[in-house]
Order: sequence, then structure tokens, then C-alpha cells
Amino acid sequence: MESKYRHLYKLLLDKIDRREYEPGDKLPAEGELMEAYGASRDTVRKALELLVQDGYIQKARGKAAEVLDKNKFNFPVSEIASFKEIYRYSASKPKTIVENLEIVKGDKKLMAALQIGPDDEAFLLERVREIEGEKIIIDKDYFSRKVVENLPLRAAQDSVYEYLEKELGLKIGFAMKEITVHMATDEDYRLLDMGSYDMIVVVKSYTYLEDSTLFQFTESRHRPDKFKFVDFARRKL
Repeated sequence: MESKYRHLYKLLLDKIDRREYEPGDKLPAEGELMEAYGASRDTVRKALELLVQDGYIQKARGKAAEVLDKNKFNFPVSEIASFKEIYRYSASKPKTIVENLEIVKGDKKLMAALQIGPDDEAFLLERVREIEGEKIIIDKDYFSRKVVENLPLRAAQDSVYEYLEKELGLKIGFAMKEITVHMATDEDYRLLDMGSYDMIVVVKSYTYLEDSTLFQFTESRHRPDKFKFVDFARRKL
């Protein structure tokens, strides 16, 4: 039997898909949705959270939820989430293509990024993300073998974080990220459906375990028209 919040999620999503709620429109307040659909506050909040996770709405505390432009994909830059987690409730069927998985060492840039020595090894995992039939993201992940001794192909094709947390028992804590824009490279043109775009959005991430051990460096390259950074900011007084 379908849960109440998932049923409400589908009802609201149908209104968004049919453009009853246009990008930029505000959804009714939680209280109005409770009354309109005879739902509890918990049901409404869970349904809205699914819409946030799937990139259909933006929701900040104390403000009405706003419908986003689905032509751009909302990636949780200020969170740590796997590609599988981002799209676990999505109606679209994203695809992951593993381009390369190998052990590397001695690269000065990598050594600096992961804070490892010349004789220390790391896994290099290169994946292309295809969403709605278009290849729009290249993810290059480096994992220190001091922490991740083995990285099977099955995990690379599915969810590395799921493997690290559930099978290796690692506790992922926090990440530092930076966003820049660069001219597209030959590799970007070769692996992505770039069309007429000549720029690429690059998100670099340094990810740590709960004990502050740096174990992962990621360079994620996004086609610019499909990237949207949304965050909630509060003024410090």
C-alpha cells in the first residue's frame, strides 16, 4: 500500500508537471496543504521533502516552497549525497557509465589534494552521468587506499558511498567544496553531450571521515545549462 506522503508527493508533482504551478510560483503553505488534502503536518512535510530531494522545489525555513525550473538539475552542493541518493525517488532514470577504475600513485596534483606521499596509492574512478538521455556530468573520484583498500566495480556502477558505509563500515563526516567555471576540454567534448556550450562548471570536493581523515578528492564537471546551485543562507549579526 502506498504511503500517504508519497501519494501527496505524486499529487503535487502532477500539478507541477501540468504547469498548474509554474517555475517561480510559491506552493501553498503547509497549513493550506493540510486542509486541502486532509493530511497531517508530518505527511505534508515528508511530501515536500521528497520534492526538494528530487529538485522540483526549493524550501527554506519560514518561507513558502518555490517551484524550480526542472530544466536545470538541483545538486546538493552544500550536502554530501551520492548520485544514487539524489535520484532515488526521481521518475527519471539516470544512468552511470564507468569510464575508468584504476590504482594510481606519484601524481603531484593528486598527492597534494589527498595529502598523501609519492609511494601512497589511490583509486581513480571516472564516471559519466547520463540524465534523461543526455550525458551531462563527469565525476572523477580519487580515494586514498590508506582508507579504501578495495573498490569493486559493482560499487562503482551502483553507489560507492553505500559500499563504504554499509560494507566497510566507514563514517563519512563532512566535505569542503569549491565551485569554478572553466573552458571545456577535449575530454569534456568527448564524454559529454556539450552541444554549443564551451564552458563547464567544476565542483571540487574534499571529503573527510568523522575523525577528520581526508579520504576522497572529487572533481565533478557539469554542463552549465544543467547545473543549478541552491543553498539557504542566514545573515550573521
